[in-house]
Amino acid sequence: MDTLADLFGLPPINRLHHERTQRIHALIRPEAQPPPSGTSTAADYCLAHHALEGAEAAARAGDAATFDWYVAHPDAGATTNSVPTAVGARVVVAPTLADLPRSAISETPYYVLGPSSKPAQPHLCNLAADAYASAARAGFGDLLAAHAVVLCLLQTKNLGETLDSWTISRLPGTVFMDHVDDPMVLARDLIHEAGHNWLNDALAATGCKISDTTHFHSPWKQTKRPAFGFLHACWAFPLTMLFTTHALTSTTGDPHRFLTAYLDKQRSLLAGTAPDHARALELINDDGLRDRLAAAHHQALAL
Repeated sequence: MDTLADLFGLPPINRLHHERTQRIHALIRPEAQPPPSGTSTAADYCLAHHALEGAEAAARAGDAATFDWYVAHPDAGATTNSVPTAVGARVVVAPTLADLPRSAISETPYYVLGPSSKPAQPHLCNLAADAYASAARAGFGDLLAAHAVVLCLLQTKNLGETLDSWTISRLPGTVFMDHVDDPMVLARDLIHEAGHNWLNDALAATGCKISDTTHFHSPWKQTKRPAFGFLHACWAFPLTMLFTTHALTSTTGDPHRFLTAYLDKQRSLLAGTAPDHARALELINDDGLRDRLAAAHHQALAL
């Protein structure tokens, strides 16, 4: 893989996005033609999942008005809530933790766009736009364009505090994260979570089923993890290492020291995964996907 664009450009993912978007739109609006879209197929794919989750929840609750809203808004209202960024229009929201329910669809809290959704405060939208721009300059624009469409900014924290971030498979293209007032740190975490979304889509698009009986030691968790989680870590953390190396050329002061320490720590953690990673890759039966996972790991090990 000569460039990051090569790394992220896996054709089956594009087909997955198109086909699933069409199926969701047909399910929500069975008598309507697919709505015209000014966004990318990847963005449509993300937003369609929000509309599906919202419509299903409304139907279960007997809330006809909200259900009808989703039928009329297959983009879950993104048109009026989007923020222009270097990778296209993004939906940036800042729900309170109380707005994030837990349910059977996810072990972690989540947020579904709906009729009451509003954009995040202007300073957070600007922070997000700067973060997307920083990631794009480092070569990660394609990744974030397709796999970080909806950004849910959660708790504001100080540099050096633990930052929680996650994704859920039912809302692909959506990321949830704490943040500090620094676009480079936010860009790093966007890339990490978008990487998880990319790999989930890549596994689904290529039909790869990873055995859950094989476990490998994870230096990040300090425990044995199933191959699925181990491969996810050995993909997402190398991506953040590649970005951080680029970011260090344009940062100073506390952010520079913070990112330098982060990169040093990740080098140490990743080094011990090489033998197990080679074995874990044998569980990936698609050549294109396996080559991309190997390339990212190899490039990060060389930093």
